[in-house]
Amino acid sequence: MELFEQLKENISGKNIRMVFPEPMDSRVLGAAVRLKSDDLMEPILIGNKADIQELATSRGLNIDSLTIIDPENYADFDKMVTSFIERRKGKATEDQARTVLKDENYFGTMLVYMDLADGLVSGAIHSTGDTIRPALQIVKTKPGVSRTSGAFLMIGNRDSEKYIFSDCAININPDAQALAEIAVESAKTAELFGIDPKVAMLSFSTKGSAKSDEVTKVMEATRIAKELAPEFDIEGELQFDAAYVPAVATQKAPESSVAGQANVFVFPEIQSGNIGYKIAQRLGGFQAIGPILQGLNKPISDLSRGCNEEDVYKLSIITAAQSLMEK
Repeated sequence: MELFEQLKENISGKNIRMVFPEPMDSRVLGAAVRLKSDDLMEPILIGNKADIQELATSRGLNIDSLTIIDPENYADFDKMVTSFIERRKGKATEDQARTVLKDENYFGTMLVYMDLADGLVSGAIHSTGDTIRPALQIVKTKPGVSRTSGAFLMIGNRDSEKYIFSDCAININPDAQALAEIAVESAKTAELFGIDPKVAMLSFSTKGSAKSDEVTKVMEATRIAKELAPEFDIEGELQFDAAYVPAVATQKAPESSVAGQANVFVFPEIQSGNIGYKIAQRLGGFQAIGPILQGLNKPISDLSRGCNEEDVYKLSIITAAQSLMEK
């Protein structure tokens, strides 16, 4: 697709170092080999070299040019332990640090935190919690952002059909402040993909057509989001048809600069977000890429455990592109 060709061009030859804590999964290993072969990044595999080599041989993959780090015999492990204890600010003893850093996700996240890598992609065999917990404890969220969130890039049959749906993966029922932060971070994610963000704060109400606490939350979130990032075009509350269909927008929100042309859709809670992106994916034929984690100081990405090698490949490219935006 044209979108990914552009992203690949942006990251190619930049020597972006990407951590893969799950190289014993053949999908991850295959994607890492492709990414290196395509000169898109420098994969760092976490695990036992002999075991990884055995899997590679069985798959007919050449991993000679890939970096492999085994936490069990890492030369700078003591330095990493000290850095982890400092970062956790008294919440971990040395013994606890030495134990937890043998976990590949914690170890890989520390490489990112210590600027020994630029990003991390995990989740093919680990739960979302196993991927996000180290990120929140070590990398942490950006100033002014209280929590991370998960966006999906939705791509239609034509490359021009690109939308951001969020939060569809992390926050079950965000309050108005959190929802506003999600909106701002989602607009930034849109820009990563060449989308000029027009952000719709979704509801079952458009401009006061219904009254409820749920509607009030979206209205308040819209107000906060506009204060946080006045440079972005953010509008709410809007029903999906008012946000997406120009004719409906003319009737329901005629003065809005977002209604009828929104391309970033912020759902009021995870239930509607998760249902919404899956309807677009399964009934609408859209490709759903993500979740793309937003709001962290360094890019950490969480794969679906049902992913295939191509999903790993593409999400790694997105994560690499995120790392360039952070520099």
